[in-house]
Amino acid sequence: MRITDLLKKQGISLGVSLSGKQDAIEKLVALHQKCGNLKDVAAYKEGILAREKMGTTAIGMEVAIPHAKSEAVKAPALTAITVPDGVDYEAPDGQPCKLIFMIAATTDGDVHLEVLARLMQMLMDESFTAKLKAAKTPDEFLKIIDDKETEKFPDEPKAADTAKSGYRVLAVTACPTGIAHTYMAAEALAKAGEQMGITIKVETNGSGGAKNVLTAEEIANCDGIIIAADKNVETARFDGKPVLSTKVADGIHKPEELINKIVNGEVGVFHSDRKASDAGSSGGDESFGRKLYKHLMNGVSHMLPFVVAGGIFIAIAFLIDAASGAPQDGNFGSATPVAAWFKTIGGVAFGFMLPILSGFIAMSIADRPGLLVGFVGGSLAATGSTFAVPGGDSSSVSGFLGALLAGFIAGWLMKMLEKACDHLPHALEGIKPVLIYPLVGLGIVGVMMCAVNPIMGLINQGLINGVTAMSKNPALIVPLCALLAGMMAIDMGGPFNKAAYVTATGLLASGTDAAYMIMAAVMIGGMVPPIAIALSTTIFRNRWSSDEKKNGPVNFIMGLSFVTEGAIPYAAGHPLQVIPSCVVGSAVAGALSALFHCTLRAPHGGIFVLPTIGNAAMYFLALIIGSVVGMLMLAILKKPVKE
Repeated sequence: MRITDLLKKQGISLGVSLSGKQDAIEKLVALHQKCGNLKDVAAYKEGILAREKMGTTAIGMEVAIPHAKSEAVKAPALTAITVPDGVDYEAPDGQPCKLIFMIAATTDGDVHLEVLARLMQMLMDESFTAKLKAAKTPDEFLKIIDDKETEKFPDEPKAADTAKSGYRVLAVTACPTGIAHTYMAAEALAKAGEQMGITIKVETNGSGGAKNVLTAEEIANCDGIIIAADKNVETARFDGKPVLSTKVADGIHKPEELINKIVNGEVGVFHSDRKASDAGSSGGDESFGRKLYKHLMNGVSHMLPFVVAGGIFIAIAFLIDAASGAPQDGNFGSATPVAAWFKTIGGVAFGFMLPILSGFIAMSIADRPGLLVGFVGGSLAATGSTFAVPGGDSSSVSGFLGALLAGFIAGWLMKMLEKACDHLPHALEGIKPVLIYPLVGLGIVGVMMCAVNPIMGLINQGLINGVTAMSKNPALIVPLCALLAGMMAIDMGGPFNKAAYVTATGLLASGTDAAYMIMAAVMIGGMVPPIAIALSTTIFRNRWSSDEKKNGPVNFIMGLSFVTEGAIPYAAGHPLQVIPSCVVGSAVAGALSALFHCTLRAPHGGIFVLPTIGNAAMYFLALIIGSVVGMLMLAILKKPVKE
């Protein structure tokens, strides 16, 4: 590892005036903090001082190299200062130190010893140290080191040369909705790589498709791949390379740690069991629960566009009929021709919700052979097919729960079928995907769903009846809506948030007032956190840093647009203050929304679907109250900061 890989321009300070050894240590530690090299500044400084107690780290010839190996260090790094007037560093030759490097090393490995040895060899050349002391800019300082390293170690490739032949680290980021978390993780990884001097390329699997796609040459030349995703991504292309699979939140909050694991060779080699696209592989050792979540989110991410677009079209149909004064009977939403058009088109899109959910869960598990069983299973769940009534029985409609079951069970059965077919003669390889898998799969899912639909239908109807009964009793529906709204703010786009949102969208298909009340509460719960942050950074400005205050107002737009992720940077920086405040604010807003009997037929949109909200004025009032509660709680929990 080269010195120039560890030393950043921000970590160099030239022409410094110091009062003593302690002042020198403070300055060098502050440079490490400025570069983002440390997890815990106090702990690292304690390690430096402990090393100095064992004996001075001044080596003579006006040079000192203080160093510490500590868990407080994010990644191996260097800082450096020049002191023209010198500083007393208790050097063995009694000379004041004018050139000081400080090494920060992690506890895993002996990087600090390698760097120390290399520095010692280079610093023995007094003409080299003289040039460093005379350097006028950090760029000149780095060039002097780079030239000397190249001269001293000519066979070692530079980071720049490595970058020409490919990226050291590759990454793929993906979240279920493909909106905020995907790109936040990509940005965090890219910035961390730049700060660490490690070349990195990040592919984003967002809602608009894969961007910045990794090429075969880049994959072949890289040290390893990070997959920061909450849904499955194609991994067969990474066969034979070290692959680190983790959640997208780790890509946002722990980018340096992930990159270090790849660079330090701490990640196992991934072996794909498929020669083609392998969307079902995880790319690493993962718990069963984690795999389950990723399969579910793969279905949800593909389902959401159908639910959102179809739901909004249906809501527009109701709005048109309401504006035209149509009677709210069984034909409401289709009473006028324009409303009927919107409702029909929206209904077609909405009708794909269960097949899409089930199909892509099964495909996540069993790859392409799972798509057919999932689609058919979801459709049979929606129609309520049984052995007695294959065309569908309304009392056996298993709905959202049945589609989930179809996706997982049918997917796993197809996975087993694929393994069983591996023993067939090679001559039958060509007909497996076009005949054997579809034919046997259709039979499996048909028998399975006709058998389980009557049971799941009873459970599904019982759930709908229970929620409907709760909607007529404020003592029951209000706490439920408060709970679901609060869940939206716990992780702001993570598993809790998605669980609440999927519950609400799944109930929408029942078409009951209770489902619409729950959907309204869930959306308001997701709108409160960014608005509470925006209010706090506007009114209680002394609680926030200048950057946080500057970016705060953007959260007004994000909150009103139902983009909860706008609050994530603030929650990441101040979790103990921001998360409880947002959860309480969201829960209050959700409870008030239910208390005011507000309803929502459109599963997304924020203020842009305000006309489709039942009791819109009170809904807006609930949003304001919840946001203010979150803001006030933040003001109590978060102390003023000093710039």
